[in-house]
Amino acid sequence: MSDVRDVGGENAGGAGGAGDTGGTGGGTGGGSEERLGQLQRRLAEFAAARGWGPYHTPKNLAVALSVEASELVEIFQWLTPEQSAKVMEEPESAHRVADEVADVLAYLLQFCEVLGVDALDALAAKIERNELRFPVPGTPTPNCHSSE
Repeated sequence: MSDVRDVGGENAGGAGGAGDTGGTGGGTGGGSEERLGQLQRRLAEFAAARGWGPYHTPKNLAVALSVEASELVEIFQWLTPEQSAKVMEEPESAHRVADEVADVLAYLLQFCEVLGVDALDALAAKIERNELRFPVPGTPTPNCHSSE
């Protein structure tokens, strides 16, 4: 994305920007939930320090999220299933994938921040609903009697 408000991407953030955690994996935070919260706060501070708040409306962030997701899709667009499974084996394509994943996550976290959505709670609730909607084949469902 070429917009200067691209906090996790090619221009305003990039390597060393708001989404840079100083390395891959690990990090200095506690659990994943704590680290996610730290990164979300860091993104909010990054945008606030640059006066980008007026641009970070739910609509604009949803559009930016869609654009970044499309850029991720573009990497895989003409690959065969076999090629797509090996995309992380090539340093250049692995870097592109990681950058686009970071952009998607950055905009998703900012979107959640603006709307007050707890992303981890929302995901946990969605998984629970899907487990009920799509039970493992052959297992009894909670609303069925054993004779059914």
